Amino acid sequence: MSEQASSSLKPKRSLPYILSAPATLLFVTMVLVPLLLTALLALNSYSDSVGIKSTYDLHNYLAIFGDDYYLRIFWRTFWIAGLTTLICILIGTPEAYVLSRMGGRWRAFFLIVILAPLLVSVVVRAFGWSMLLSADGLINHALQAVGIAPVKMLYTSGAIVVALVHVMLPFMVIPVWTALQRLDPTVEHAALSLNASQATVLRRILLPQVAPGVLSGSLIVFGLSASAFAIPGLLGGRRLKMVATTVYDEFLGSLNWPLGASIAIVLLVANLIIMMTYNRILERRYSKTLG
Repeated sequence: MSEQASSSLKPKRSLPYILSAPATLLFVTMVLVPLLLTALLALNSYSDSVGIKSTYDLHNYLAIFGDDYYLRIFWRTFWIAGLTTLICILIGTPEAYVLSRMGGRWRAFFLIVILAPLLVSVVVRAFGWSMLLSADGLINHALQAVGIAPVKMLYTSGAIVVALVHVMLPFMVIPVWTALQRLDPTVEHAALSLNASQATVLRRILLPQVAPGVLSGSLIVFGLSASAFAIPGLLGGRRLKMVATTVYDEFLGSLNWPLGASIAIVLLVANLIIMMTYNRILERRYSKTLG
């Protein structure tokens, strides 16, 4: 009986691996293999006369970290991504709180309003912002109508941040709103009935419960903002480059594929380090807050 029982347990134990095999194969084929090929390409060299040469060394990475031009691009990319994430937190968290306190019909309506921009292409939205922020755009025409001189807004860091906030805000609102759905409203009412102030309820009850949603949303927003291409390319222009536009120029402009692959790998690794560090710090604070 014991042998029969053990033999019947083997198919059950292997069943999860069999069911997950197609997804694992797809992940390896579509994600890991391209990353491995990109990492190998980054180890090659390039010359205008020969093209790509199989050298397999780290001279591309040394060229990136030894050149102030690329370091400034990385710094610009990360501070724009960080500022976009901070603004999305300051706007998206109260918006998600208000959304969670609405009635059923109004909640559904405003949820559709928040998610509706995701149905429009990022390129279309970037073109829309370029028309609004240009020298002959609607905003400058409105400023001239009230007697204010036109302001240069297009091809600036501010234009990139504004457009990124518009695109990334739903990715902050939805995780925070989901976290608020797990909060028991009676806990907040109990604290208020015990003469706790609204500030105390916000600091001791709401913020610790919202922290996982803010963490998830901020990681998504930061990662997508740091790797954004369409918005920096259309609203930043040729001079105000970010890492994604620089990779594009290296691949299709100068045809230096190894250097472009190296920049992409550095962006990926830097993103992972920043996001994992941020995640670890917030998780520790969150665990201490909840005891």
